[in-house]
Amino acid sequence: MICQSCNTSIGQEMNFCPSCGVSIAEPEEKEKSKSVHIVIAFYAVMLVFFGITFFVYQNGSSLKKEIVIESVFALIVIGFTFFDFKNILKLFKIPKINLLILLGVLIIPIVSGISVYYGIDFINSVLFEENDNYYQGYADYPNPFFWSILFVAIFPPIFEELAFRGVLFNQLSKITTTRVTITLAAFIFALAHLSVISLLWIFPFGLLLGFLRHKYNTLWLGMIIHFIHNLIVLSLDYYYFDTTLLEI
Repeated sequence: MICQSCNTSIGQEMNFCPSCGVSIAEPEEKEKSKSVHIVIAFYAVMLVFFGITFFVYQNGSSLKKEIVIESVFALIVIGFTFFDFKNILKLFKIPKINLLILLGVLIIPIVSGISVYYGIDFINSVLFEENDNYYQGYADYPNPFFWSILFVAIFPPIFEELAFRGVLFNQLSKITTTRVTITLAAFIFALAHLSVISLLWIFPFGLLLGFLRHKYNTLWLGMIIHFIHNLIVLSLDYYYFDTTLLEI
């Protein structure tokens, strides 16, 4: 351990610097306090943002509205990264992983995407007698497939991973254990989707992404899994939406 005041080497058991007498515990407590405030601010801002988003979409969606909302979310996330920029930047290093893990990273989201699609579709049809279709929301836009890919398969994997497995994860890890950090980050990630049914799969999905982020200290694996998963779901929505139109 190094004293932040005079750069003197200090033993782990010491509470004060033997050279300048500065308390060692004080900087650590300040750092934890700062992290707590960032976590609270992050949660509050996200709560307000997703609440406003929910009400905005009650009046229907449009391309301009979608662009504004996604841009605001991206700016909020990027803004929070500056509180811990150096450590966030480290998460973009490409990790060294073996071929088996890489294969799992590619297969898991394919399986999860197909399972979640048909599972949630079944639950929706039984409980609510309706089927949600992501692609349908973009069908009236110019170049609908481009915008659906951008807003469903590209933006969320980048900015949600940066937000929940980057910003939030880093701050939580400074004030609590790894297990609690992974769990809380996954839970808040699930809550952000504003869907009770989605909690059934988004929470465990978040746990997996959090575990990989911790084990390999990178956001890339989570982004790849998140991207493939969302792309599979969107592709199935596109297929069935297109099939329905052809039948009509």
